[in-house]
Amino acid sequence: MALNFEPSWLEVLQEEFDKDYIKKLRQFLKEEQNAGHRTYPKNADIFNAFWKTPFDKLKVLILGQDPYHGPNQAHGLSFSVQKGITSPPSLKNIYKELATDIPGFVIPNHGELTEWAEQGVMLLNATLTVRAGTPGSHQKKGWEEFTDHVIKTISDKKEGIIFILWGAYAQAKAELIDKSKHFIIKSPHPSPFSADRGFFGSKPFSKTNDILIKEGKKPIDWQIH
Repeated sequence: MALNFEPSWLEVLQEEFDKDYIKKLRQFLKEEQNAGHRTYPKNADIFNAFWKTPFDKLKVLILGQDPYHGPNQAHGLSFSVQKGITSPPSLKNIYKELATDIPGFVIPNHGELTEWAEQGVMLLNATLTVRAGTPGSHQKKGWEEFTDHVIKTISDKKEGIIFILWGAYAQAKAELIDKSKHFIIKSPHPSPFSADRGFFGSKPFSKTNDILIKEGKKPIDWQIH
């Protein structure tokens, strides 16, 4: 696991990379792969969210939990799948909400969300790797400690960031965020198990753009091409 980060992230996270839990995490991943376990995403994509959304360009953070655990799905951006792969159920529900929330939004024929990331929407999972076919398999190995630190760093060093927290797991991270200088948008998770309980109709995307406009920032073009 090479610690490949865009330079503006390296400036604020550098000291974290020397901590023992990061060394143990790297060793765990090496042992997983040496034992013949396939892990997702591929090593080069683990920190994709940090490359596609530089720290100094960050406007919005959408927090997921685990990478997708099927072949060719995960590529380091939460909720996103690589082109050519069927959109998973949660992402289909995100698109359904966009179609009612953003006038003129057309549901795309793929689930690759890089266009959002490149506009300043960080798509961060709390756990950045998973063993193939085994959801949750890399939880409590150190990733959560790292991503909690990332969220706290954003909260401490930035202002006016919009945190979109879907579901109880993501909403528990609100305690890491200084609510006096940031914005939090909460709703149930877009999963088929909970989307009907308040995700549909929650309008997170238009709410985000309303905040950005009030803050004098460019709104997000949510349309995926």
